[in-house]
Amino acid sequence: MEIAPRYNPKEVEEKILKEWLESGLFSVKVDKSKNPFSIVIPPPNVTGILHMGHALNDTIQDVLIRFKRMQGYEALWMPGTDHAGIATQNVVERDLAKQNLKKEDIGREEFLKKLWQWTDRCGATIISQLKRLGCGCDWQRLRFTMDAPYAEAVCEVFVRLHEKGLIYRGKRIINWCPRCKTALSDEEAAHKEINGWLYYIKYPVKQQIKSGDSAAEYVIVATTRPETMLGDTAVAINPKDERLKWLSGAKVILPIMDRELRVIEDEVVDIEFGTGVVKVTPSHDPVDFNLGKKHNLEFINIMNDDATLNENAGEFSGMDRFEAREAILAVLEEKKLIDKKEPYKVSAGHCYRCHTIIEPRISLQWFVKMKPLSEPAIKAVEEDKIKFYPQRWKKVYLNWMYNIQDWCISRQIWWGHRLPVYYCSNCQEGKSQVPNPKSQTNPNDQDSNNTMGVIVSKVKPEKCPVCGSANLTQDEDVLDTWFSSWLWPFAAFYWPFTEPSVLTDDLKKLKADSRNLKADLDYFYPTSTLVTASEILFFWVARMIMAGFEFKKEIPFSSVIIHGTVRDARGTKMSKSLGNIIDPLEVIEKFGSDSLRFSLMLLAASGSDVYLSDEKFLVGRNFSNKIWNATRFIFLKISQSGIKIENLAFGDLDEIDAWLINRLNSVIEEVTRHLENYRINEATKCMYEFFWHTFCDWYVEIIKDNFNLAKGKVAIYTLVNSMKLLHPVMPFITEEIFHLIEQNLSLGLEDSLLKSKWPLPVEMPQSCGDVRKINMLFETIGEIRNIKADLGIAQKKVKLQIKTSQENEEYLKAYEGWVKRLAYL
Repeated sequence: MEIAPRYNPKEVEEKILKEWLESGLFSVKVDKSKNPFSIVIPPPNVTGILHMGHALNDTIQDVLIRFKRMQGYEALWMPGTDHAGIATQNVVERDLAKQNLKKEDIGREEFLKKLWQWTDRCGATIISQLKRLGCGCDWQRLRFTMDAPYAEAVCEVFVRLHEKGLIYRGKRIINWCPRCKTALSDEEAAHKEINGWLYYIKYPVKQQIKSGDSAAEYVIVATTRPETMLGDTAVAINPKDERLKWLSGAKVILPIMDRELRVIEDEVVDIEFGTGVVKVTPSHDPVDFNLGKKHNLEFINIMNDDATLNENAGEFSGMDRFEAREAILAVLEEKKLIDKKEPYKVSAGHCYRCHTIIEPRISLQWFVKMKPLSEPAIKAVEEDKIKFYPQRWKKVYLNWMYNIQDWCISRQIWWGHRLPVYYCSNCQEGKSQVPNPKSQTNPNDQDSNNTMGVIVSKVKPEKCPVCGSANLTQDEDVLDTWFSSWLWPFAAFYWPFTEPSVLTDDLKKLKADSRNLKADLDYFYPTSTLVTASEILFFWVARMIMAGFEFKKEIPFSSVIIHGTVRDARGTKMSKSLGNIIDPLEVIEKFGSDSLRFSLMLLAASGSDVYLSDEKFLVGRNFSNKIWNATRFIFLKISQSGIKIENLAFGDLDEIDAWLINRLNSVIEEVTRHLENYRINEATKCMYEFFWHTFCDWYVEIIKDNFNLAKGKVAIYTLVNSMKLLHPVMPFITEEIFHLIEQNLSLGLEDSLLKSKWPLPVEMPQSCGDVRKINMLFETIGEIRNIKADLGIAQKKVKLQIKTSQENEEYLKAYEGWVKRLAYL
C-alpha cells in the first residue's frame, strides 16, 4: 500500500479537478426517479476575479450541492456571469482613457465591440478561478446575462410589464451619479453620514412685515447645500408653527439671483429643523419635488450631468457643484447674508460603484411600479413559504417591502440591455394628427409624460402604428443591470422558450437539442436554496421573489441563506483601497483549496461576519496534513501486519471498536442534521473534532500496539465514512484518499465520492464491548494529563497511584498499558 510521505495539495487538486471536469461528473439532467435540488449561483461580474467574498459564498453553495448529491438528489448548481453594466463600462472606458480617447470619440457601435472583446477575453477568468476553488457547477449550462436567449427574456418582461401599466416613463427626482453619468435606483445610492455644515442664510422679505414689535427684513433659511439655492422657487413653513404666522402669504427675494419666491405652507416641513423656514428646490430634492407638484411651483434645473452648474446658475455657470458652493458662500458673506454656520452630520447618497456623492436631480426616466409586484412576495415570506437563515433577515426584508418605492430602471450608459422602446419623430414633432389611446405609458400615473410617438416592442417596428412613419429611433438608454438579474432563477433555464414569437436562432438550436428546455425548468424550478450576502438583499433577492410570482406564479426558491461579511482580524471590511485584502488565490497557491474552504467554513458561524488573517488558514492546512498522515499510518499498519481486508463487514466488536463506531454513528447523525439546517459551521466543527480528537488522538493511538484484521476493518470503515462526511467541505483531499483506498484494497467503492452515498449510522452488532467503560477510561487519561499539565510535568514520565473501586480497578488494570502510554507514566 503506497501513499506519498507528504501531502502536496497543488498536485492533487490539479489532478482531481481535471478528472471531475473530463468525466462530466458535475453534469445533471431531468431524472424523475430522483428528487431535484437546485441552486442558481449569484452570477459574478465579468469584471471580477475571485475574492474572499466569492470564496465564502461559493464554498457554502458547493457544500450544499455535494451533500445533496450524495443524499441521492439530482443536484444542479446553475453557473453564470453578469454583464455588470456600469462596472464593465468603467473598465473599458479606463482602457480608452490610456489612449486619450472617450467612448464618444469612437461611437456606440465600436465601443460595444470593444466591450464584447473585453468580455470574451477576460470574462472567463473568474469561471476558471471558481473551478480551481472546486465549485461543482454544471459548467455545460454556463449562462451570461447578455447572451441572445437571455436578452429575449429581458425584452419579454419589459413588454409584459409595460402592457400591464407597471412600467412607465416619467419625470421624477432620481439619484444621479456625476462620475458614471447615469441614474441610479435608491438601493444603488446608499446613504452615509459625512461631516458637513448647516448654513443659516438671510432671504430678504419683499415687504416690511411686522413680527411682534419689530420689522423683519429677513427670514433665516437653514440648508446643508447652499449651491442648490440658485434653483429655489419658494420657501416653506409649517402652518402649525406659531412663530412664523406673520410669513403667511408673504414673498421673499432669493439672494444673488434676485428671484421673487412665494412662501408656502405645508405640514411636511419639520418645525425643529433650523429656524423652521426651509428653501424649496423642486428640481434637486425629492421632498421639494413633491412640494413643487403640490403647490404648482416652477421647476428650475441648475446642474449639468457632470455636476457642474448650467446656464440657469448665472455667474456660477460652469463651476463644479462644490466649487460653486464656496463661491456662493463667499458672495453671501460679502453681502452679509450669512447669519451663522454650525457643524452638521449630513446623510449623503453615494454611488454603489464609484462611491461618488450622488446628486438628486429631476430627470425623465423609466420606472417600474413596485407596490403591486410586492404583495405576493410579502405574503410568501410572512407565511414562511420562503425562509431566511438566520431568521432575523425576515424582518429586514419585510420592513423594506412594506415601504417599497418605484424602481428607476433606465441607465444612461451603453453596455447593457437596450430599452425595447422606439420613438416616432413624426408624432413627437406634432406632425401626426391621429390620436393614439395607447400612447400613454401609464395613463393613470400623474407623473407620466404624454408619450405620443413612444412605441414599446420586442423588435423594431417597420413603421409607426399611429401615423405610419418609418422615421423611428431606439431609446439610447439601457436597463439597470438588476433588471436582467431579477429574472435569473428562471431566465437561466431559457424562459420564455414556450413563446414561438421570441425564438432566436440560438434558442431554436437549443430547442432542437436532446435536452428538453421546458422539462428542465419544470423539474428544477422553483430552485431550492439561494446563498447570498446581505448587501444585495434588496438589489437582488427581493426583486427575484417578485419576478418569480409575476412571471412563474410561484416562489423562485424556498430558502435564503444570508452569510456574513469577510473582514480582517481587526473587524474592518476587506477592500483594495484599504490594502487589507487576503487574496484567496494566493491562499490556494500556498495551502491548497481545501485548506481555504475548511478554514472559511470553520469560521463562518451562521450569518456572522468572518474575521480572517493569514494565520487562520494554517488550521485548514494542518487539518489536511493530519488527514493525510492518519491515512498513511493506517496504510502502513495494514502493510506491516500482512492482513488482507476484503470487505468492511465486521462482526463482534471489542470495547474500543464499539466505542469508535458508536461515536461515528452519532457524528453521522449530527453532521447530517447540521447540513440539512444550513449550519455548515457546526457540521465542520463536528467533523474536525471527531476526526482529529476521537479518531486520531484516541483510536489510532491505541491501535498502534494491537493492530489486527478487526481493527484494520474498523479503521478503514471509519476513514471511508469520514471522507464522505468531509467531502462537501474538503472535496480534493477526500477524493484522493477515497481513490487510494479503492486502488489499494479493491473494496468495490465507487470511482468518485461524487457518486457515493451519504453515510448512514450502522446497526451495532449485538455482542459489543461496554462503551461506557471506554468513555470512563479516556476521561481518566484526560484527567491525568490535566493534573500533570497543572503541575508542570506534562512531558515527564512519572509514577502514579490510583485509588478507585474494585470494579474500576480491574478494568484499569486490563488496559494498564494504554494508560501508561497515553498519559506518559
